[in-house]
Amino acid sequence: MAEIGYFLSSEEHGPAELVRQAQQAEQAGFRSVWISDHYHPWNDNQGQSPFVWSVIGGIAATTRLKVTTGVTCPTVRIHPAILAQAAATAALLLEGRFLFGVGSGENLNEHVLGDRWPRVDTRLEMLEEAVEVMRKLWEGGLTSHDGRFYQVENARVYSLPDTPPPVLVSALGPKAVSLAARIGDGYISTAPDKEALDSYVEQGGKGLKQGGMKVCWGRDEAAARKTAFELWPNTLVPGQLSQELALPSHFEQASQLVTEDKLAETIPCGPDPERHLESIRQYVDAGFDEVYVSQIGNDQAGFFEFYRRELAPRLS
Repeated sequence: MAEIGYFLSSEEHGPAELVRQAQQAEQAGFRSVWISDHYHPWNDNQGQSPFVWSVIGGIAATTRLKVTTGVTCPTVRIHPAILAQAAATAALLLEGRFLFGVGSGENLNEHVLGDRWPRVDTRLEMLEEAVEVMRKLWEGGLTSHDGRFYQVENARVYSLPDTPPPVLVSALGPKAVSLAARIGDGYISTAPDKEALDSYVEQGGKGLKQGGMKVCWGRDEAAARKTAFELWPNTLVPGQLSQELALPSHFEQASQLVTEDKLAETIPCGPDPERHLESIRQYVDAGFDEVYVSQIGNDQAGFFEFYRRELAPRLS
């Protein structure tokens, strides 16, 4: 059976609350967490976006959890040399329990310094070079790099873990899956896509295969559906659009055609454990080693009790 972890939503919760949720997750029996890395939330109703590296420090200081960023974009907004230092520090604080999830990013977060948002193929090339830069720096010693996208001049990361953090690559489309198989130490997805996962393995992809999903547990199914619809209608924004839109208001506009009924077909809402288990099993059946579950809304304590009582015994 796949390991079930908890998915911390940086879009919905502030930094102290995320650290508190990580502690609650550990008390509920989770051993691993994902944490999203954003500059903006997807929409203003979500309302938060703390700096993930500070939050990871708080989690490291107060829990024994394994932490994966789900995911960081190391290409535009933050230079890979800086993220190499950040990831190395996180790996030290977490005593080796840190996995660096990376992806090609979204315009939503990466445009904020005025940089041009590149085409898909260029973004994947940038991601490949960024991972190369970070791995060079994790080797220690003075490092310089003259690449197509990145320059590094006599840089050295002094605080290094004994073993570099594994780099798990997020992939949805075929080109991204091929890149993940070529350069990744593991695979990340937010869809239970067995075909993509099989393609990753067939192309030589190795390491952990992690998937992330959302639920909205609540005693009142109608209220849970309403909460999910208020906070996450962008879940159904299709295809490449989620990578191209620049502002939370754009996602709100794109989500206007999403209905509550349609969203509830994708996100299990309410108290029925079978609906929650069915969604988790989609990832397990697709071949994921670890599945990270995010509870939408503020009733985290209720979800953790539901997980302990209703889900964990059936997932062991």
